[in-house]
This record gives sequence, C-alpha cells and structure tokens, in this order.
Amino acid sequence: MKANPAHATAGEHYFVPQPSLYPVILSGGMFLLALGFIQLINNFGPGKWVMLGGTAVILYVLFGWFGKVIYESQSGAYRDWEDRSFRYGMIWFIATEVMFFAAFFGALFYVRVISVPTLGGMLPEHGFSLWPEFAGTWPTSGPKGAAFTPMGAWGIPALNTALLLSSGATVTWAHWGLLRNKRRQLALGLAATVLLGSVFLGFQAYEYHHAYNELGLTMGAGAYGATFFMLTGFHGFHVTLGTIMLLVILLRSLSGHFSAERHFAFEAVAWYWHFVDVVWLILFVFVYWV
Repeated sequence: MKANPAHATAGEHYFVPQPSLYPVILSGGMFLLALGFIQLINNFGPGKWVMLGGTAVILYVLFGWFGKVIYESQSGAYRDWEDRSFRYGMIWFIATEVMFFAAFFGALFYVRVISVPTLGGMLPEHGFSLWPEFAGTWPTSGPKGAAFTPMGAWGIPALNTALLLSSGATVTWAHWGLLRNKRRQLALGLAATVLLGSVFLGFQAYEYHHAYNELGLTMGAGAYGATFFMLTGFHGFHVTLGTIMLLVILLRSLSGHFSAERHFAFEAVAWYWHFVDVVWLILFVFVYWV
C-alpha cells in the first residue's frame, strides 16, 4: 500500500510508484534495435533505420524514466527503506557484471591453458595431427590464420591503466568533497573523472585503429583476436556507460542535487566505476601483459 511520504514515518514508509508504460516502451525499443541489427547483418536495406528507430525509443525512455526517478528522489519520496533496497539492487547488479566478465576470462583461460596446448600436442611425431602446420603456442590465430602482431602491454595499454587508476582516485576525492559539503571539490573531482574516462576511450579507439591497420590484429585473427576484442570491447562499452553516468551525476551536482546524508546515486555510479577499474587491471595483466 502506498504511503504518503509527507506524513508517514521512516519506519512505515515505502514509496510505491504509479504504474508506468516505460517498461513496455523500452521493450519495444530493444526489439527494434535487435531486429534492425539482424536485418543489417543480413544486408536488408531498412536495417540501419530500424536500429536508429530502436535507439531513439530507448533514449526517449531513458531520459523520461530516469528523469522521473530523479524528480521522485528530489521531492523526498525516497527514504531509508528505498535507499536500502537501491543499495541491494546495485550490489546484485554489480555481482551479475562480475559473472559476465568471469565467463569471458574463463573462456580466455580455457583457450590458453587447455585448448591450444592440447591441440599443439597433436603433432605428427606423436602419431596424430589435426593440422600439421599448427603450433600450440600463445598467441595463436589458429591453424591457418593470417599473420598478426600481438598488442603490447607497454604503450597505450599502460597509459590507459594509469588513466583509469587516476580516475578512481578523482571520483573518491569528489566523494570526500560531497561528504564534507565542499561542492567545488565535488564538481572538480567528477569533471576530472569524466575527462579521464573520455581520454581512455579515445586512446582505445586509436588502439583499435592501430591493431586493424598496422598489426593485422582483427576479430578474424583466431582465438587471440576474438578474445582480445571480446574482453577489451565489452570493457570499453562499460567505460562508455560509466562515463555517461558520471556526466549525469556531474550535471546533477552542479544543479545542487545530493547532500552529505543523501547521495546514493553518486555512490552507485562510484561503485560501478571502481568495478570497471578492477576489471581493467585484471584485463591488462592477462590480456596484454602475461
């Protein structure tokens, strides 16, 4: 039963939003996006326009739905119970993201430690060979893959590591500013974090261009190319989402939102950003370095 937030006590209050069409509209937008993508990869003319339409619907829902949630938060509708449920929800969301990346790191482990060495052991001198020209060493592009140069760790990847580690420090510094009601420190810390995230993405785009055009490292470069772009690409997607969320939090901070006592939205984005940092450190070690 919906309680009146203006009169209910913290112990009995739990805000229940009114029914909304946003979930249905979002499902439609996601369907259009998937349908357009399927049409595009099958060279069906309207595919890209269907994808654009789906993207437009999704953006409409995100702006409308999130705007409504922000309004509810600023109006005082959310209190202790809601704050606690939001925290549980964010923790479980990050847990699913951990499993998401664990699956891909597991695939990398299986290929490097089990699959490639096993296939490499099937050599003619051992009485059996699937591909006589295959060498069971990492990195590999497969039995008949095109030649490529692996991506080195020292250069842009190391620089991007420094950028993300610095961004973790700046978002923490911004949080300290919020807790001490230092709005200037809050804004500067968030702005620096957004800038560092954007520079990271710029360097990653340059790295991909360099890989495709100068190293011969593409998605078609066998197991190494597939796992490299799968892990770095999905991580880059998460950095993009995190940067957008940080930008929204920055704009809200400049508008006077959040206080030292109530700022879960800030904390949720900071948790997500620290998670992205940790994933990159693991990725840097096992994809670029080792």
